[in-house]
Amino acid sequence: MLELIVTAFALGSAAILTNACMLPLYPGLIAFLAGGAESRSRRATALLGVLVFIGILTTMVIIGLILASVAGLLRVILPVVYGAVILLGILMLLDRNPFAKLATARSPMLRNPYISAYLYGLMFGPMTLPCTAPVIATAFLYGAGTFEGLRDGVIYFLAFGVGFGWPLMLLPILALPFQRRLVRLLARNNKPISRASGVLMIAVGIFGIVTELVPQLLTADDPYRLHDLISSQPVWFAYWAVVVVIIIGVLLFSMRQNSTTQTRQIAADL
Repeated sequence: MLELIVTAFALGSAAILTNACMLPLYPGLIAFLAGGAESRSRRATALLGVLVFIGILTTMVIIGLILASVAGLLRVILPVVYGAVILLGILMLLDRNPFAKLATARSPMLRNPYISAYLYGLMFGPMTLPCTAPVIATAFLYGAGTFEGLRDGVIYFLAFGVGFGWPLMLLPILALPFQRRLVRLLARNNKPISRASGVLMIAVGIFGIVTELVPQLLTADDPYRLHDLISSQPVWFAYWAVVVVIIIGVLLFSMRQNSTTQTRQIAADL
């Protein structure tokens, strides 16, 4: 269960950190909502971020309840589920988003800024689909095909919601100049972060195939003791350690490539 929670949190963090559509606009939205609050203090601004976070968690619990009810059906098509996860990861590596042309949902803005912040959190997932649908789809497919029972489903999607929502709760607490620098940094390195997320998605898909599908194909005698290998914690610890190293390598290489491209564009403009 711990592996499932960590995976859900990592996918949630990947989904929000690759969100070049909504994240750059978020500090401005919070500032706008704070302007309508009775108190424009740091405490009021922080409360707005918490309400957005609670709205996200509410949506994830609802999705967890829904998918937990159909998880048994998805397990029947696990090869397709994990194949789709790996395919989405490859598309992220290639800077391709098949969901980019989806229509963007909108959150209603009410007179009460606190209710508006909560509703914004409820709608944040659907609003970000054109940007982050590959990562979100990966999380939903993997989770629905892996967890067992209602409790596991709710815990999995709560972990995803925490990963997805923590930057939205943190940003309003930070000083405005730091907010701008952080958002600018994430927006400038959107492609490198997306590629690193693609590696994570591929790794999750491979992990699901090996742990869920391969054991079903093994014979009872298992002459190569693959069952023991697949269920070995040290083996999977080493696997995820290698994945982390690859993710960091892809991120650093892509950031360097991205910086070189931006430098050339500036030189060409001059």
